[in-house]
Amino acid sequence: MSSAATPVCLITGASSGIGAALAREFARHGHTLVLTARRAAELDALADRIAGNGQPRPHVIAADIGAGDGIAQLEQALRERGLEVAILVNNAGFGLLGAAADLDLAQQLAIIDLNVRALTDLTLRFLPDMSRHAGGILNVASIAGFLPGPGMAVYHASKAFAVSFSEALHAELAGKGVRVTALCPGPVPTGFFHRAGIPHGYFPAFLARSAERVAREGYAGLMSGRRLVIPGGPNRILTLLPRLLPRGMIAGYSAWRWRRASRGG
Repeated sequence: MSSAATPVCLITGASSGIGAALAREFARHGHTLVLTARRAAELDALADRIAGNGQPRPHVIAADIGAGDGIAQLEQALRERGLEVAILVNNAGFGLLGAAADLDLAQQLAIIDLNVRALTDLTLRFLPDMSRHAGGILNVASIAGFLPGPGMAVYHASKAFAVSFSEALHAELAGKGVRVTALCPGPVPTGFFHRAGIPHGYFPAFLARSAERVAREGYAGLMSGRRLVIPGGPNRILTLLPRLLPRGMIAGYSAWRWRRASRGG
């Protein structure tokens, strides 16, 4: 890449929810942004709102990074525009509520493609660029990554990967100028719930935090070089349960609660 390339913060899944909140937060702190997701219209609308606040209008690149060639196309679009990733925010992801044996196989594999494969590909693909710019990686994981998740088995497993991968890179890249942080929120009221098929009231209200708060804490954690950011005291306590209780007990309780909610109880 030419030395004239513009360093940018690339945010995936930026069209709504936590991704959009992160875009607003990074923009507020003066970062040049590239927003990517599948929905170009929503990305353009967000870019316009950011510009309307007096901040530079983000670059918009519509891409399906869960598809086989989506990330290569995204990389090509960045190179053609003379943009180089200095900060990567891996936010894109989704989950599904239901028994793993009953949910659609293709959809469950798509969770792995987006939450695991795409996150890994983007991270390793752009790591040389981020190293040159002494940048950072913010991987949006979840408190689900610390707990077995009957009823959302593949999603929980994908977030466990994100947490483990982030913690390992945090240690590998320590002292090399690249910050790596795993942002692990609890329930956040966004369109994620609708896509996952999660009914209203499924999670206790005291665990919920707004997308804006999650974005603020995630940004601050990345900039300060924190390994993990878990917004909210109750959520931090939940992530400690596997150290205090047998994992089988936690999985059993989660399975009971999921079945009870599925029956409308």
